[in-house]
Amino acid sequence: MTYLLALDQGTSSSRSIVFDRDGRIVAMAQREFRQIYPQPGWVEHDPEEIWQSQLATAQQALAQAGLTARDIRAIGITNQRETTVVWNRRTGQPIHNAIVWQDRRGEPLCAQLRAHGHADQIRASTGLVVDAYFSATKIRWILDHASGAHIAAAQGELAFGTIDSWLLWKLTGGRVHATDVSNASRTMLFDIRHNTWDHELLKLLHVPDSLLPQVHPSAHVFGECEASLLGAAIPIAGIAGDQQSALFGQACFTAGLAKNTYGTGCFMLMHTGEKFQTSANGLITTSAAQPTARPEFAFEGSVFIGGAVVQWLRDGLHAIKASSEVQALAESVPDSGGVMVVPAFTGLGAPYWDAGARGTITGLTRGSTMAHIARAALESIAFQSAALLQAMSRDAQAAGGAAVSELRVDGGACVNDLLMQFQADLLGIPVVRPQVVETTALGAATLAGLATGVYSSLDELSALWQVERRFHPTLPRERAAELMARWEHAVRQATAA
Repeated sequence: MTYLLALDQGTSSSRSIVFDRDGRIVAMAQREFRQIYPQPGWVEHDPEEIWQSQLATAQQALAQAGLTARDIRAIGITNQRETTVVWNRRTGQPIHNAIVWQDRRGEPLCAQLRAHGHADQIRASTGLVVDAYFSATKIRWILDHASGAHIAAAQGELAFGTIDSWLLWKLTGGRVHATDVSNASRTMLFDIRHNTWDHELLKLLHVPDSLLPQVHPSAHVFGECEASLLGAAIPIAGIAGDQQSALFGQACFTAGLAKNTYGTGCFMLMHTGEKFQTSANGLITTSAAQPTARPEFAFEGSVFIGGAVVQWLRDGLHAIKASSEVQALAESVPDSGGVMVVPAFTGLGAPYWDAGARGTITGLTRGSTMAHIARAALESIAFQSAALLQAMSRDAQAAGGAAVSELRVDGGACVNDLLMQFQADLLGIPVVRPQVVETTALGAATLAGLATGVYSSLDELSALWQVERRFHPTLPRERAAELMARWEHAVRQATAA
């Protein structure tokens, strides 16, 4: 048998999954790590803790599968994107905690870039809107605030990486400093049309190019892991940011296919083919995971608070003891009773892009209960995702393409049948859940398999993708439109200055 190992480094935990050649899960190990909140709006991780947790789960998954490193053909890495690490090349030590994608401390610099008229230039090159979400302003902040960083950077002593680069550096014993196009495209410093670092933007943000990793296609033999780590040297042959990896794992290889990942946040991507398009509807253009050097693109919309709203019900409101209890609580009432939750705890992402928005609960009456709030919180995940897909379909049709005809789903919250049915009802198209919902890890594994000859073509990978359940819409379209109008009204209240 041929096996592939996926390292899935997420926002709240590190996981490792062993897949067989048919894309079936053989073993999985997971470990949570600390979330560090130095002040409101700031989120950090300890890069060493990420590395240790990731390595431990890889060793554990192999042991659980009863396999040795020699049984593994290749390793694929997928990771939380935008999260920024800067380390010393000589010592391998990070010079600051990793600044996480959710962190908002770069907003003042973003406001400055927008005020000075750089937004169009940045968008034309990177496909991105100017936002603190992306890595560029996080790098700038670390260089400005870590002791001696400016001098060390100027002397070429520092390395920047998104989490994939950090793991690759650690796995290869500091021999390889590289990333793939999908992660590079999230830095706000990368020209995605030509797959090169944009030297104008590097100058604009005062980021020395000596800091930057080499960029390769997503299916590429980046290097080999140190034999001492897992028991043998294994090629690291696939890397993709988590959302592009999930798009790949969902077999969305051609224009018009879309997926939504329901995780801490929700991330919807639609493959747009080989043509660079910008959105007129608040979406960003990003590099898709690329099996070859040829650029491929996707529209993306991000919901900052998706499944995290369930954690808030558990930890903030103490409405439930465990996340798994939310469906039963929400189903104990027939609907939300007019209650709307807009979980703008860290602002709103696409298609609204309002950093100043804050969470609101509207429509409360004397008869409202915790069950109504729980149902409205759960439904907020579907409302935000529906707003994204509608924006995507408008962009696709404006460019002469077809509207999305089905939505492929994955991520932790997609196992919630109530949420998936409500999603289909709002969208008016089928929501399709695959047999393997770990599509983020599967994408990384299959990219690695493609680079090492385990798979010969994308057609072969398409044949591996199997449906577990289709949720068909049951709600009349007028009712769905009414609900969406109520949602947009609630959003306006959350964004009112």
